[in-house]
Amino acid sequence: MQRRLFYTYSDYLYNKYGKTVYRVGVDGGFSCPNKTNGRETHGCSFCGSFGARSAYLGDSEVIINEQVTKSISFLKRRYDAQDFILYFQAYSNTYDHVDRLKHVYDYGLSLGNFRELVVSTRPDCISKEICELLSSYKRDDFDVWVELGIQTVNDESLKRINRGHTYSQFIDAYKMLKSYGIKIAVHFIFGLPGEDFTDILNSVKKIAVLKPDGVKFHNLHIPTGTVMYEEYLRGELSFPSSLRHAEYVATAIEYLDPKTVVMRVNTDTPGSRHSVPGFFLDKSIVYNRITEILNSRKSYQGKLSGER
Repeated sequence: MQRRLFYTYSDYLYNKYGKTVYRVGVDGGFSCPNKTNGRETHGCSFCGSFGARSAYLGDSEVIINEQVTKSISFLKRRYDAQDFILYFQAYSNTYDHVDRLKHVYDYGLSLGNFRELVVSTRPDCISKEICELLSSYKRDDFDVWVELGIQTVNDESLKRINRGHTYSQFIDAYKMLKSYGIKIAVHFIFGLPGEDFTDILNSVKKIAVLKPDGVKFHNLHIPTGTVMYEEYLRGELSFPSSLRHAEYVATAIEYLDPKTVVMRVNTDTPGSRHSVPGFFLDKSIVYNRITEILNSRKSYQGKLSGER
């Protein structure tokens, strides 16, 4: 039997549900503690005006039920999708009073027969009350995930990109979520200003020790109008190509626990939403390159997981 090179998200979902299940990305209207005036001001230096909003929602502000209807219609038409996961994606989706969070989550879940709830947020937006709320949705047949952005474990880099939290805060949030039995996917950005491959690998190794349920790897991209874009125009930034990013991800995968789900290997933000690099190689090309690298090394996910 051929060894699996790495544990993809599609494999995870198919193993769990016996079919492909699709995420319905929702903008719940939340903002972020790293912005001082709603969504209008700068927070993280790489953050654009729509955060991580799903591209198929477009750029208009619409209410949640219209987003869900539009998203499910798109996914059914494009992929013949039948089963769905509710994914609060844009900005920091635990950044509000618990009562309002519950209202928004409840309403979103009422709009479809969803298989899971996924909430994307930041380490400094996690509290005991929020963990209690999120865990209240868990059932034997219904998982709750939190996607927790760390980007890098280097506190100097976190300051450099105006991230607004520390690695220590991430660890505290991670441990609290785990204590409530909530699944966690950790976000990385490879190619941050001032970081080389040694820094990237240090982040991966420290997070791999925690054995997160999932990880997402993003290559740096820079939307127009961001602080980082202005730095780029001044000639202060450079970043790795998509193929170099594939090399970074292949090595990162070698250090991950075999049970950690690799949920994303590169950014697929449409070109209309970022100025630099202006385009990405298609994610299938990056995926294939990662596979080629691992095959050439006779390697696989977890091969180096005992080495720190």
